[in-house]
Amino acid sequence: MTRTSFHQNAIARTFEHTIPHVTPLLLMHRLLLPVIAISLMGGCGSGDTGPAPLEVSWTRLGEYSWADDGVEAFVGVDERHPLRAWYVRADILRSDVSVDVVAADDEDGRMTVTEFARATGACAAVNGGYFRMDAEPSTHVGLLVSGGRIVSHSTTGVYRNDLRYTVTRATLGFDKADSAAIGWTASRNDTVFVWNAPLPNRSREPVTSLDLASARLWSVEDAVSGGPAIVRDGRTHIAVEEEVFFDTAIPDIHPRTAAGITANGDLILMVVDGRQGTSRGVDLENLAGLMLEAGAQHAINLDGGGSSALVLDGQLINTPSGGTTEREVVSSIVVRCREK
Repeated sequence: MTRTSFHQNAIARTFEHTIPHVTPLLLMHRLLLPVIAISLMGGCGSGDTGPAPLEVSWTRLGEYSWADDGVEAFVGVDERHPLRAWYVRADILRSDVSVDVVAADDEDGRMTVTEFARATGACAAVNGGYFRMDAEPSTHVGLLVSGGRIVSHSTTGVYRNDLRYTVTRATLGFDKADSAAIGWTASRNDTVFVWNAPLPNRSREPVTSLDLASARLWSVEDAVSGGPAIVRDGRTHIAVEEEVFFDTAIPDIHPRTAAGITANGDLILMVVDGRQGTSRGVDLENLAGLMLEAGAQHAINLDGGGSSALVLDGQLINTPSGGTTEREVVSSIVVRCREK
């Protein structure tokens, strides 16, 4: 199957609805979401059961680490699969380190991660959440909060096999003090609601309503949703069914971007190359394993495929699957260092 036909079939199975005003939460119509820029869905045919357990050797990247600021970068290599991965660990609770989720401000609503990093003076930056490539300007899919402003509302309705599922999807958020948390969200007007667990969806057993009274109000300064969650309380916990990512290509082997939080509140940003001879990519199980190796207690999958990019000190570090062209994306997570 060609990449194009696989992409079209995956999109045809996916019905998403982002609700700017979560009233009523149970929608009575469908919205076919065209060409989301999850290049994960643009991968080659499925049927791959995934690689064997990884044996990644990690090395600190001294030239791209700012030890005095509590920001360090690492590269990981597994020659057998083969695999190339990188991650940044940042002590974002320090006064000399800051983190932001930023949205593109140019005419087409998209920028490369390199452009995000250079525009913000970031020492480290990765791509953020899913987005629609066909929209002009491009639009984010799911919750996006930047500088206290809701740029895009949560996705709360998904169709699979003619059934409508009410969903809450994993979101990484930061308060004004840059304290990070991961929760499952919905949004209404200028309010973000958060739960400590996703709705208990199962294939063919959809949750059909959302109880906002059971949620907490989440005062986030910056936030980006992705999904599914892959690590919870220090263990692999992949919420494919709960967040309704089943019957899509997202759980398969792809280039990846992930974000996580350590036990002491450090932020971990990881990128894994894929779809190339030097790096195959990973499925969600192996991505969770890599995040656990990096020290994550909680972690989520973000947009991947050709979108996956890591920029350190203004330089693109990985090799995106698009080859020589770095894909423009709608959002980015950026870390600023005093030493930068």
